[in-house]
Amino acid sequence: MSVLEAAGTETGAAVRVLHELEPVVAANLDRHLKMTKDWQPHDYIPWSRGRDFAFLGGEDWQPEDSPLDPVARTAMTVNLLTEDNLPSYHREIATRFGRDGAWGEWVGRWTAEEARHGIALRDYLVVTRGVDPVELERLRMLHMCAGYDSGDKTPLQTIAYVSFQELATRVSHRNTGAATGCPIAEQLLQRIASDENLHMVFYRNLVAAALDISPDETMRAICDEATGFAMPGAGMPDFTRNSVTIAKAGIYDLRLHHDDVLQPVLRYWKVFSREDFGPAGEQAREELAGFLGALDEQATRFVEQRERLRARRAARA
Repeated sequence: MSVLEAAGTETGAAVRVLHELEPVVAANLDRHLKMTKDWQPHDYIPWSRGRDFAFLGGEDWQPEDSPLDPVARTAMTVNLLTEDNLPSYHREIATRFGRDGAWGEWVGRWTAEEARHGIALRDYLVVTRGVDPVELERLRMLHMCAGYDSGDKTPLQTIAYVSFQELATRVSHRNTGAATGCPIAEQLLQRIASDENLHMVFYRNLVAAALDISPDETMRAICDEATGFAMPGAGMPDFTRNSVTIAKAGIYDLRLHHDDVLQPVLRYWKVFSREDFGPAGEQAREELAGFLGALDEQATRFVEQRERLRARRAARA
């Protein structure tokens, strides 16, 4: 088979999957619209705390202005910059899923809901002077100019990835809110996390249907995305260093990724109890099982090291 023929075969398979999942998309879009609750970003912002910056005769940001500790500032910035790349994410799913029919309706709805997150997070941070707004804007420009590119994911790989990613984002937002020590920030991030959870449910249900339609192909996509998972903000400046800070604080770490993101979704799909896989699906399932075992061990080592470090710091204090 020539390269062109192979490409044509892959394109045909993608179109077939999208077509067969269209009724599932329509049903889950209806479900989503019944479950979701509209909310207003401005309701979650303490506007009375705001004051002018030097450009309008006020005072520019100083580190002592921030009510957040360094870890919370880092986590809030990472979360906001991740949300900032929405135009790239929209391009990714619009390219994979199309803009017609139920798929197109979902792409539009998802994008509109996600846009609230960046609006509200930025308003909160600027109004409360939680972070340096000049540095925040510099990072936003760098991150958005770089954009986000998921590579050559198939539609099945895409919906498998976002099933994990939406839940990972929910966990990150929820724990960041708790880490701020600010009741308003925590309420806002819980509200955003609720959106992310509904988005996860939508995609998770699509993958469940895809497993019934094409078990082996879908299992391969699940394995690929679980084993190769990276957060969508991985390309932002200083992401690795900031991720370590966030992990050490217990906001998002390997243990949470294994226990609260991968495992719940895989259990819902009954990945390890299904009996309809052929050789290709079985191989993918075995690869996934090996990966999860190694990740569990790695997560345990990380948590033990973190606890020893905390104990030494407490002893010195």
